[in-house]
Amino acid sequence: MFSKEESRLLRQEFWISFGKSFPQKWILYNTKLKGLSFKFHFDTKKALVALDLEDDLEHRINYWEKLVALKSILLDNYLPNAIYDEAYILDNYKEISRIYVPLELKVSIHNKNSWQQVMVFFNETMTLFEAFFMEYKEVIEG
Repeated sequence: MFSKEESRLLRQEFWISFGKSFPQKWILYNTKLKGLSFKFHFDTKKALVALDLEDDLEHRINYWEKLVALKSILLDNYLPNAIYDEAYILDNYKEISRIYVPLELKVSIHNKNSWQQVMVFFNETMTLFEAFFMEYKEVIEG
């Protein structure tokens, strides 16, 4: 078991290592679309890459409908394992809409032996997610 401080330091070390291993400028929050952002998530149980819709309901519905219309393109040409979840509940009980790709391995940010697999997964998956987004941004923005 790790103390909060040990856990914080391990998390910090992972993200610094990831940034050094894959020094890329990710879109993340800089999508230019209100309430739409990309996220990396890695904790003690799972790793995933997500496209989150967190704005007011009107924006969420608008973007969600367009993303659903593009679902077959995303799954067929970019990320076949992407999961669409219109009502995803975060740990803080906030409801968002999320499209995400989970890493199908048992990993933990506290286990340095799993870091390389997660870093490669993050890089490959986010690269494809961003390529899809850039190709269809005007449609999503619509």
